[in-house]
Amino acid sequence: MTPHVHDLAGCAPAPLAHYLKALGILRLVSEQVDPTARGWWDGERFRLLTSLDREGLERFFLEAYQPTPLASPWNKGSGYFYAGDPGLSPVEASTANRFKLLREGINAGRSLLGALETADQDVRAIKNETKSNLLTPAEKQALKASDEYKKRLAEAERKFKKLKTELIPIIRLEWRGAHREWMDAAMVLLDDGTPKFPALLGTGGNDGRLDFTNNFFQRLNEIFYLDDQDGKQRLFAKAWLSDALWGGGCLHCQAGSAVGQYLPGMAGGANSGNGPDDNSLLNPFDFILMLEGAMLFSASATRRLGVPHGSSRVAAPFAVGGQGAGYASAADSDESARGEQWMPLWGHPMLLGELKHLLAEGRAQVGARAVKEPLDLARAVARLGVARGINAFQRYGYIERNGQANLAVPLGRFVVPEQTVPQIACLDDLDVWLPRLRLQARDTKTHKASHRLKASEHRLAEAIFAVLQHPNEAARWQAVLLALAGVEAVMVSGSGVKAGPIPKLRPEWVPAGDDGSPEYRLAVSLALQAANFKRDKTPINPVRKHWIAIKNQETAAVMSGRSGLDDAIALVERRLIEATQNGMRSLSMKAAPRAASSLADLAALASGEIDLDRTLSLARALMAVDGRAWAMRPQLFKPPAKNERLWPDDAWLVIRLAMLPWPLPDGREIKADPAIIRRLASGDAATALELALRRLRAAGIRPAVRTGAALPQVARLWAAALAFPINRTTAEFMLRRLDPNSTQP
Repeated sequence: MTPHVHDLAGCAPAPLAHYLKALGILRLVSEQVDPTARGWWDGERFRLLTSLDREGLERFFLEAYQPTPLASPWNKGSGYFYAGDPGLSPVEASTANRFKLLREGINAGRSLLGALETADQDVRAIKNETKSNLLTPAEKQALKASDEYKKRLAEAERKFKKLKTELIPIIRLEWRGAHREWMDAAMVLLDDGTPKFPALLGTGGNDGRLDFTNNFFQRLNEIFYLDDQDGKQRLFAKAWLSDALWGGGCLHCQAGSAVGQYLPGMAGGANSGNGPDDNSLLNPFDFILMLEGAMLFSASATRRLGVPHGSSRVAAPFAVGGQGAGYASAADSDESARGEQWMPLWGHPMLLGELKHLLAEGRAQVGARAVKEPLDLARAVARLGVARGINAFQRYGYIERNGQANLAVPLGRFVVPEQTVPQIACLDDLDVWLPRLRLQARDTKTHKASHRLKASEHRLAEAIFAVLQHPNEAARWQAVLLALAGVEAVMVSGSGVKAGPIPKLRPEWVPAGDDGSPEYRLAVSLALQAANFKRDKTPINPVRKHWIAIKNQETAAVMSGRSGLDDAIALVERRLIEATQNGMRSLSMKAAPRAASSLADLAALASGEIDLDRTLSLARALMAVDGRAWAMRPQLFKPPAKNERLWPDDAWLVIRLAMLPWPLPDGREIKADPAIIRRLASGDAATALELALRRLRAAGIRPAVRTGAALPQVARLWAAALAFPINRTTAEFMLRRLDPNSTQP
């Protein structure tokens, strides 16, 4: 047979109804007429490859389609408990062979409902006592308020609820076939028999007062003559099908028909039309095919996936908790208790069996734990790349709007990276810390989380979402580092401290954020320095304690996070104080392996060309890089461009040489004078230079520089530049420039 490719313009990734409709079409065609059919997403439409031509595809749905028996006898609104129900009764009375499975599914429910129906009738009978025409309004109110009436009603309702709870496990045990598949999609039973409901199908196949299965049967009755021997189509059926498949607009949509959460734009309600309120609009075929597609999303108990015992979470494919981050209109109020679900978009022809396998594996993990939040899912997806054939995910949040029922709101699209990027593994370092931070920022018990903490946690989540979409962009990684520093800045003020500081980061964070800028190189140099290094190059007394207070060393934290210039100067001053306390006369700030500052970058800093606020913010986050791991595998930098190889002012070189962390090779030590940094910090460069020259001359160094001066703001920059360590090679170059005849360090 000649294959045909159909562009189903009526099926798009959003809204959710149209996405599910596409899957329903593929499922029905594959199961009932063409097992070789394939489907895939191409931009904003679904494509179907099948042996059916356009006319044959339409004929199948209008003349041969056998609806799936979607029965929910556990729901009061399903129609089982009402005589002459408009949904079930016409189906039960039908004779067409194409509706045989529907009748069998309904009967499978009825056969188990005897005691439950009786209990429901008892509840209704008690309630009807207050509606009797033989009672006056006052007597009705008195009856409702009486303790005896309330007691009888409560007992009847308890009995009904108990029988309903007992019914679900029995149904699960006895049902087989398509109606059991519907049950698996609508609910999952935990080990103790408690039913839990994936958000896609509401609470067991209903949303509030709307029962999906009963409305499914009603929509079938609008499309087909259920009392006809062949189940022929009604007047507008072909037009509805054409719109559902090919798009173009529904000229005869049903007004007032229940839509549910799947079509927010057609749900009606306040401000949905020209007036203050408007009716919903629905293409009956959209509703039917949508539920046929939802059948593919069967759920399972998450305890199999490592969720702690007793958790109420249900593991539906690609379903996670809610998180107001990662899309343009994100807000904390979007974090519904019903969470989110990410719908996969694949770009290659896929058989129904392959799609089922994909959805069955749609319970991702990050490391050894199951994903719980959108950020976790984004990380899991980004690490897989397109290995599973998924190009993107359409993200949906089940969000309550206007104080009414939940709506499946599109939250943007997450594009899967074309290939896995090793840097993404860096985010694993935050695995344990991020949930703790989120718990502090979303403190629902005491509601004491500060607005600053909430905002900083939100910015971090946004930055991580962005880096997962663009993992090869250094600017995105820097945004994550800046957001991490922002969180710690809030902690320094006393909010969210229980989450703890940024955990140890692997060295690979450094090249991930390397954009070749002098600010970044200087940030790494400042962050990784220490008072000294062991033989194996692991750091001794690193500088992080001057930013985040460490136990028993609280007085060492002198960096406030408000001004990069002030923090750099405060760091140098504190290091000199500690050196004096330890009986030393040197600036104990040594560069980590391959992390020394270059003269070109220091020249830019001393001349005011560096954004010190950004540099120090990056440095605060990079202080968390594991010094021991860096010693074992130091990372390479992008070197300064040739036109950046400048020299700082000779006067500053004199000052820098007077503040070395090590003695000269012949043992002579240039003793650091704390007064130098104090004079520079006060804006007095001339006196600072004079003091530095004295130190050099005392060590036998005779620079050509005799005097010098600088503006106060430049003097403070010179002071800040001392916070960035150099290596011995750089010191040698500086010494040769100042005094070529002197002993080299």
